[in-house]
Amino acid sequence: MNRNNMPLILMLSAGAVTYTITFFSGYTVTARLATLLIVLLIFYVLGSALKWTLNYFEEQNEKKNKEAGEVIEKETEELHG
Repeated sequence: MNRNNMPLILMLSAGAVTYTITFFSGYTVTARLATLLIVLLIFYVLGSALKWTLNYFEEQNEKKNKEAGEVIEKETEELHG
C-alpha cells in the first residue's frame, strides 16, 4: 500500500481546518500564521510517525506470512517426499 503522501495529506488537512477556524475567530494575521506553522509541523511529525508505524507492522506481517509459508511448504514436502 502506498503511504508516501500520508504525512502531507494529514498536515494539509489540519492546516486547512486551522486556517478556517483562525480566520472566522478573528485572529490577527501574525497569530494565524504562527498557529498555522505550529499545527503544520505537529501534524507532519504525527503523520510521519503514523506512516512509519504502519510500515513497520506491515513488514512484521509479511515476515510472519513468509515464515508460515515456508513451514507449510516443508510439511507438504515431508508428507509427499
